Amino acid sequence: MTLYQLLTEGEQKLREAKDAEAQLDARRLLLEAFQTDTVHFLMNRMLQLSKEQTVEQAVSDYWTMIERRCQREPIQYILGSQEFMGLTFRVNHHVLIPRQDTETLVEQVLKEHTQSERRAKRLLDLCTGSGCIAISLMVKGGFRYVTATDISEDALSVARENAHCLLEPGCQLKLCRGDLFQALEPGGKFDILVSNPPYIPTSVIRELQPEVRNHEPVTALDGSPDGKVFYRRIAGEAEQWLNPGAAVYLEIGYDQGEAVCGLLEEHGFNNIKVIKDLPGLDRVVRADYG
Repeated sequence: MTLYQLLTEGEQKLREAKDAEAQLDARRLLLEAFQTDTVHFLMNRMLQLSKEQTVEQAVSDYWTMIERRCQREPIQYILGSQEFMGLTFRVNHHVLIPRQDTETLVEQVLKEHTQSERRAKRLLDLCTGSGCIAISLMVKGGFRYVTATDISEDALSVARENAHCLLEPGCQLKLCRGDLFQALEPGGKFDILVSNPPYIPTSVIRELQPEVRNHEPVTALDGSPDGKVFYRRIAGEAEQWLNPGAAVYLEIGYDQGEAVCGLLEEHGFNNIKVIKDLPGLDRVVRADYG
């Protein structure tokens, strides 16, 4: 058996399981199992594998990962990580997998606030999950006073681990467990609010790809029958937590821009606009308070 044969057989199994990225996924899993890179794979792909215990364990690990992927488990969960804003975040089944779409929100915040403003402003991230938004803003933007909340203690454990791995010593991310603003201590005020809340209508979840509907946490996806319950709550409850002039950035579904803008307008927000992502779809609503 050679590495090339392993790759070919693994790819075939993934194709049979209707993995649209069978070739890429098989290679990524092979490199992970053998703890090697593309260059060394190409150099050694036609050599017969030895009978050493470490090699046999790598082969076993590879087939275990292939089987997991055949069950349509996201490769990010299998590998335990996902790239976001140029950073590597650890992920597992307790958190939503960070997506490139969400980078639109982070980039908009960085665009609208200068370096000196970032160091002074207090930022709140609701529904933080893996912590990808909050931590990216701290690493890439220099935000120093950041609080992030999530209703799931398991999700906060992942965010805590990512903070430990990615933040420099001295940077502190305050992680709080609770349902949106209920996680916060009374009297706290913030200058920036960001959130990627659950926004998929309940009935739509069953139509999603198996990787999403069967493996990602439903609490991070389900936004109620109309997908807007968290936007209504944020728009209605944010006032007591925001300083005058505070800015709000909310990730949205591609067809929710008008509705979310209306909710914010009803509750006194202004300078409301919709930001599109790279494919040109509505992705973020931003607004000012007071």
